[in-house]
Amino acid sequence: MAMAPADPTTTPSDGFSAHRLWERGLDRYPDTAARYRYLAVAVFVTIVLYYELYVAGGVAPLMLAHFKMSFLYYVNVLVFANLVGAFGSLAAGIADRWGRANLVTYGLLGTGVLTILTPLAPNKATFAVVTILTGLVEGMCLVATPALVRDFSPQIGRASAMGFWTLGPVIGSLVVSFVANRTLPRFDDSWSSQYYIVGVVGLVAFAVALFGLRELRPGLRDQVMVSVADRALVESRAEAAEREADLRHPWRQMLRLDVLAPALGVSVFLLIYYTAVAFFTIYLTSNFALTTARANGVNSWYWAMNAVALVVVGVVSDRLRVRKPFIVAGTLLAVVMTFLFMTRTTHPHTSASTLIWIISLLAVGLGVAYTPWMAAFTETIERRNPALTATGLAIWGWILRIVVCVSYFVLPYVVGAVDTLTRAPEVLAAAKKVPAGTAPPPTLLHELGELKKAAADAPHQWQAWWWICIVAELLFLVLMLPLAGRWSPRTARADADAHAREVERLTGAQG
Repeated sequence: MAMAPADPTTTPSDGFSAHRLWERGLDRYPDTAARYRYLAVAVFVTIVLYYELYVAGGVAPLMLAHFKMSFLYYVNVLVFANLVGAFGSLAAGIADRWGRANLVTYGLLGTGVLTILTPLAPNKATFAVVTILTGLVEGMCLVATPALVRDFSPQIGRASAMGFWTLGPVIGSLVVSFVANRTLPRFDDSWSSQYYIVGVVGLVAFAVALFGLRELRPGLRDQVMVSVADRALVESRAEAAEREADLRHPWRQMLRLDVLAPALGVSVFLLIYYTAVAFFTIYLTSNFALTTARANGVNSWYWAMNAVALVVVGVVSDRLRVRKPFIVAGTLLAVVMTFLFMTRTTHPHTSASTLIWIISLLAVGLGVAYTPWMAAFTETIERRNPALTATGLAIWGWILRIVVCVSYFVLPYVVGAVDTLTRAPEVLAAAKKVPAGTAPPPTLLHELGELKKAAADAPHQWQAWWWICIVAELLFLVLMLPLAGRWSPRTARADADAHAREVERLTGAQG
C-alpha cells in the first residue's frame, strides 16, 4: 500500500477551496498538533453556541419586564424550545452518514442571525418563535459537537477531551454572567445589548468554523481508537472499516439498556444545572434581593468553578484510566451541597459570599461527575458500534432535552410564587408613584398583598424543588451502573497494556 504524506494537514484533501468549504473530510488521522487544533475549534464553537442559547437566562428579569411576559409564559417558551430541540437532536443522528462539521458550521450561521434578530421582536410571541428556532439548531449541535470531539480523541485521553468539550455549556454560561455583570450597567440595563453582543460573537465563530473545522472520513471514525499508538492500524483498516460498517437499523442497535439508562440518569442528574442556567438569576434576585448584575456576579463563580473541575477531573480520570469512581464521588458532593443550598433558601439575608461558597462546591461536584460520565458514555456507544456514535449521542440528546422540557414545565407549578415575584419591580414602582397621604388604588393594594404572600411562600416552594433535584442526583448513581469501564485503576491499566500488545502484534503482522 502506498504511503501517504506524514502530515495530513498538508494533503490535498485539506485545502480551503470553495469545494473544501463543504467537503471537509480528512483522509488521514491528524498528527497531534492538527488534532488539537480541530479539537480547539470544536470546543470554541460549542462555547459560542451555548453562549447564544443561555443569554436569555442572564437578562430574564429585564426581558420579562420589557415584553410584559409572565414567568409562566417564559417557562413555556423554554419548554417548547427544548421539545423542538429534542427532535433536533434525533435528526442530528444523520451525522453518522452525512458528517458532523457542516451541521455545526452552518448551524452557527443560523443561530448567529437569529440571536441578532431577537431584540427586534415586536412582541413576546415573536420572541418565542425565535427562541424555539434557536433551540432546534442547538439540539442538533448538541449531538454533532461531542461526536467530533469523540472522533479526534482516543479513549486514553477521552475524558480530558470531553472535559474541554463540556466547557461549552459551562463557559457559555460563565460568559453570559460575566458579560452581563460588566456591561449591563454601561447600557442602562438594556437586555437587548446582550443579544447584540452574543450575535456578533456567533457570526465570528461561524467564520472560524467555516475555515477551521474538519472531520474524519467514515472509515477512520468508525473504529475504536484506544490510544494514539493505534493510528497506523486504524489508517490501514480505514477502507475495510468503511465498507464493513454496520449501519443497518441504527436506532435498534442503540436502544439498549447500557445506552438508555445512563442517558436518562445523567439527564435527571442535571436538573439543578438546568435550573441554574435558566432560573438562578431570577432565584437570586427574587429570594435574596440581589440586583440582576450582582446575581450574575454570583453566578460567575458557579460557572468558573465548574469549568475548572471539568478539566482537572478529565486529566486525572485519563491518568488513572477509570471513570465510575469519579462519577460516584462527584455525585455525593453534589448531593451534600444541594442540601446546603436548599437550607439557605429560607434565610433571605444570606450573604453573597456564603452563596458563592455553596454554589462553587456544588459546581465542583457536578463537574467531577459529568466529565467522566461523558467519556464513559461515548466508550459505551463504541462498545455497541463505533460507526453509530452520532446515533447514540442523538438518543442521549433527545432524552436530555425531553427531561429539560418536562422539568421546565413542572417547575412553575412547584414554585408558583415566582410568577408573582417577577412582577415586583413594576408593582413597587407603581406604589412609589402614589402621592404621600393618598390611599393606593384597590388594584394596587391587591397586588401588594399578593406580593407579600408570594415572598413568604417562595422559599418553601424552592425548597421542594431542591429536594426533587437531590432525589434525581441519587437516582443517577443507580442508572449510571451499566456504563462501560472498570472501577479499579490497576485493572484498567492491565486492559490498556493488553490492548497495546495486541496492536503491536497486528501492526507487526501487517508489516
